[in-house]
Amino acid sequence: MSDLNKLTIADARDALRKGDVTSVELTEACLGAIDAADALGAFVHKTPEIAMERAAAADVRIKAGDAPDMCGVPVGIKDLFCTEGVDSQAASRILEGFKPEYESTVSGKLKDAGAVMLGKLNMDEFAMGSSNETSVYGNAVNPWRAGNSDAALTPGGSSGGSASAVAADLCMAATGTDTGGSIRQPAAFTGIVGLKPTYGRCSRWGIVAFASSLDQAGPMTKTVRDAAIMGRAMMGHDAKDSTSADLAVPDFEAMLTGNIKGKVIGIPKEYRMDGMPEEIEKLWSDGAEMLKDAGAELRDISLPHTKYALPAYYVVAPAEASSNLARYDGVRFGHRASLAQGDGITEMYEKTRAEGFGAEVKRRVMIGTYVLSAGFYDAYYNRARKVRALIKKDFEDVFATGIDSILTPATPSAAFELGKEVSDPVEMYLNDVFTVTVNLAGLPGVAVPTGVDKTGLPLGLQLIGRPWEEGDLLNTAYALESAAGFVAKPAKWW
Repeated sequence: MSDLNKLTIADARDALRKGDVTSVELTEACLGAIDAADALGAFVHKTPEIAMERAAAADVRIKAGDAPDMCGVPVGIKDLFCTEGVDSQAASRILEGFKPEYESTVSGKLKDAGAVMLGKLNMDEFAMGSSNETSVYGNAVNPWRAGNSDAALTPGGSSGGSASAVAADLCMAATGTDTGGSIRQPAAFTGIVGLKPTYGRCSRWGIVAFASSLDQAGPMTKTVRDAAIMGRAMMGHDAKDSTSADLAVPDFEAMLTGNIKGKVIGIPKEYRMDGMPEEIEKLWSDGAEMLKDAGAELRDISLPHTKYALPAYYVVAPAEASSNLARYDGVRFGHRASLAQGDGITEMYEKTRAEGFGAEVKRRVMIGTYVLSAGFYDAYYNRARKVRALIKKDFEDVFATGIDSILTPATPSAAFELGKEVSDPVEMYLNDVFTVTVNLAGLPGVAVPTGVDKTGLPLGLQLIGRPWEEGDLLNTAYALESAAGFVAKPAKWW
């Protein structure tokens, strides 16, 4: 078999079970692809020794006949997940040299399932960004190019390295995290599938925190079937995370029938934004027609508080970030600034944080500290929490009317050029306009590639599901994926 790194999880699993290929061979193919793709900036800590060791162990396990679905499958791990003995920096200078003595629950579950870790993936610093341009490692680059242009495009953020690596076939799948769209937006920008599970489905233990009430890990894969396979391996109750749901995780793959006859799909009028590109508008209406042709009923719905979602998110998320990031002070781990004679502990904190954090992280910490300060707590933070409750209720009211899932665009545009929007943070924040509501309400959402724009760049649609019903959501996504027939791949230039 040639081009082994281009296999999907499902195809790799089946080939491994039949004995057509070994995990060692799959892993060698991926490691070769990674070494030839430094121009993409996707892998930032390569772990070939660990990968080969785990691949050999997976082959033994598969031969013994008791291997789970993910056994022997090579994957990349976002740098936000703590991995035992391997650099886990959250793409920040302040965590330079930090090698945890423990494994995050999610990466541990994948390890226990026999998945092969190829290395750690690039991301925005502390997951704060929509374009992977705030990383201490430098930019991750989208493997896609627009038309005949050589301009480097963003792979999206914060899980930009994960999206780039999966789209370029450097790994079969990758872990991502999603606080305001950081799985779904990069997936849409790179033509892959990104699943953000219900809040509480995946343990947050051992994942470097950004905004604890919003963060959720999920799979980034080549197909919906792969998202079902990997998602099941990542999810499950964890006593170490107080927000982890003690609910059984069903076999999502078995639920992929593609039959959505009688399902009711909501089309929210509030997502029709002023100035939305015609291509996004057409993609959305085409996607709705595809679901209708597959037997679903379309129904116009209203989510009236949607217009307040971005402002509420950019109060809640920085507030939680400023609290979570207070622990990085140069005392216990990571970077510590050099001190001048006479400097005390206050100077050490100040200099370490000034040197260790990048501009975007500083901006959000300052916003967060401001909105939590005594005089502004009620005016900003408490008000944002009330708006969040109203946004959540909008979804509850809609689902109570019999809606099964909601179809929206995933992003307001195709991938944009690196460097284009960095100068204006507000312009950058608008990239999250279709995704943040899902995090504020704690719902599951999935981005599915469904078309290309006039320059050949991928475009994605988003499906939002009922809480804890990832299986039903993935089945609707599977029907959309089947109808769209998206098979485009980036032309290799790296």
